[in-house]
Amino acid sequence: MSREIVFRRAGRADLPDIVALLADDPINGHRERPGEPLAQGYVDAFEAIMADGANFLAVGELDGEIVATAQITFIPHLTRQGAKSAIVEGVRVASRLRSRGIGEKLIAHLTALAAERGCASVELTTSRPRVDAQRFYKRIGFKDSHIGFKRDLN
Repeated sequence: MSREIVFRRAGRADLPDIVALLADDPINGHRERPGEPLAQGYVDAFEAIMADGANFLAVGELDGEIVATAQITFIPHLTRQGAKSAIVEGVRVASRLRSRGIGEKLIAHLTALAAERGCASVELTTSRPRVDAQRFYKRIGFKDSHIGFKRDLN
């Protein structure tokens, strides 16, 4: 057993494990439907992400098991003199492995990808009830600098 986490671009075979990680969430996991057959929406979204060079879906693999995932999207802006930024979404680490440094390594991996693409900043949001996640993000250098708003359309 290597016990060293390896981050890589997700492949189609990883999709059921990614959905299971998204469902392994006491706050928003109820929105997900893990298990085969996967809902077609997951497959369609995965294919769109893979086809779009501005998106990268990462997985963390530990001893052959997918234990972490996140998506990063690279966005050009007119602000900051045409700077690019990156937005991180869907960060998940298997619940049984949280608080072991995997999330910090995942965010470091994504931040490195953003730097390689010339991004001036990395942004993310987290739900208000996720106080542990908020503490984590602050601890690793993110600032609570903006107020975010979302509006569900369905």
